[in-house]
Amino acid sequence: MSENTLTTEATATAATASGAPTGLLWTAVAGSVATAASTFLAWTWTTAFPGNLTIYGNPAPLQLLTLVGAVLTGLYALSALGVKGLGWLTPTGSRKALWILALGTFATTLFTALSIIVELGALVDLEPGAGIAVLAAAVPAVAAYKLPDDTRKAAPAKQLASWAEVLIIVAVFALGLFVVTFGIDTDDSEPQLFIAYLILVAFAATALVKSGLTARLSQITARNRQVTVTASLVMAIAFPFIQQSGDTYTLIAVNILIFATVALGLNIVVGLAGLLDLGYVAFLGVGAYTAALVSGATSSAFGVQFPFWAAALTGMAASLVFGVVIGAPTLRLRGDYLAIVTLGFGEIFRIAMGNLDGTSGPQITNGPNGIPNIPQLEFFGYNFGESHTVLGVELGAYANYYLLMIFIMALVVVVFSRAGNSRIGRAWVAIREDETAATAMGINGFRVKLVAFALGAALAGLAGTVQAHVNTTVVPENYVFAGPVPPNSAFLLAAVILGGMGTISGPIVGSALLFLIPAKLSFLQDYQLLGFGIALILLMRFRPEGLIANKRAKLEFHENDDQVAVPEQRQPAEAESDTGTAKAGA
Repeated sequence: MSENTLTTEATATAATASGAPTGLLWTAVAGSVATAASTFLAWTWTTAFPGNLTIYGNPAPLQLLTLVGAVLTGLYALSALGVKGLGWLTPTGSRKALWILALGTFATTLFTALSIIVELGALVDLEPGAGIAVLAAAVPAVAAYKLPDDTRKAAPAKQLASWAEVLIIVAVFALGLFVVTFGIDTDDSEPQLFIAYLILVAFAATALVKSGLTARLSQITARNRQVTVTASLVMAIAFPFIQQSGDTYTLIAVNILIFATVALGLNIVVGLAGLLDLGYVAFLGVGAYTAALVSGATSSAFGVQFPFWAAALTGMAASLVFGVVIGAPTLRLRGDYLAIVTLGFGEIFRIAMGNLDGTSGPQITNGPNGIPNIPQLEFFGYNFGESHTVLGVELGAYANYYLLMIFIMALVVVVFSRAGNSRIGRAWVAIREDETAATAMGINGFRVKLVAFALGAALAGLAGTVQAHVNTTVVPENYVFAGPVPPNSAFLLAAVILGGMGTISGPIVGSALLFLIPAKLSFLQDYQLLGFGIALILLMRFRPEGLIANKRAKLEFHENDDQVAVPEQRQPAEAESDTGTAKAGA
């Protein structure tokens, strides 16, 4: 019998044979059931509170969040009790995941109750259902906190039939699409719903990681890479087709994709090559201004109108040239010195675009007024600025641009993946880890860094060409170092660090969070940078490798953490190195 099996059986025996843990688990189950039942009661007596929580038997969206949290908490409690068919939820233990889910459900419920009191102005505005919900949600949190830790190494998972794994992948992506769509589609007039959504999603995602379920899903997706890529692409394309409010929220999705595309380009510079670039948004501006000047805008100084493919290539080429021109004299610098130079380039670009107005400089960019009236894209008679009916669904202008950005994002992901796995990609990583050692091994550090700088700039320029047409105007104020509205250099760098440097999905997740949160919580605009700074401090303290990190980063920041799994298959060179070290030590 294997060690993992013995550990699992010992943990299960301890949880069921001892009266205290079993009683605590059943208490958590009872509390979850009571919490779920309370969502069918009225939580306030008046419809003045957004969302209408006055109806019995029909939970409002805020109550649905508590209901989802209670159901998940109950399922994990039943899994800890050894209920047949639920063991797959907790490959590495149930206590941490159960406690995090219970705490998230309690936090979501308590936030809703406090919001009712603050919004309506008095404690008496709460109906008994809200009080029952808060008290019931606290029970599983307290019970799970008192449970003994049952963290263990995950036993090898039994490989399922290929069709079953495909169904799992499709179900996971469909669920992910629903969760993301729910967050984007929340009404801006109901910020309480979006905040509660963020609370529950953050706790639930953490619980899935702690339970080991995400690691199991990663193994399944790794075995079915083509199915995973296809499913992700299909789910992304399906987003505009399931929008009930037209283009209201599709514009947010378009901007997220533009932001994420630029962040992936920056990830080449920062995540792979290890170059700190604080003026990267300028390359986005170069692409946008170039596209505006050659796309037939009425105020363009050139008076030409290229087709989009030519305008996109021109924007990429212009950004690439600027990347080489800026990188050639500066990339011999390192660390803080390089960061200061790139910061200066970003500010110089913004000021220069504001001065090319015919007075302070040549009449090219129309100065602070920018270049307005950029015409909509048109492919083979398909005008992106008009609504079109596709598969019986009417797609608005922003849905057209969304689908175009999906294609461009896929192209950028392919470029990033191929470049990162290539010979020059390995050279970037070597330079990032130790430039002196890499140079001693024969890598031309300057040339390798210049290629990274130029490629990252070209990808940002490509995204800028689309941004110019989406916004139909380009102004210098869009390309600052830091500000309340992304994308800017500070937010781009934060998206890479928050998501996870050197990964593909990390910057995409980071960009989505950093754009969606300010867009939905506009009432906190004056405090966004404060909250942004606090979030980064907490991230650096508790998860410095980012939300989605590669194995190298996990081992680097958590080398003494038992939770980090060491790769099962080791390279021959590593094995020989360890053997040689052992012999030398002996």
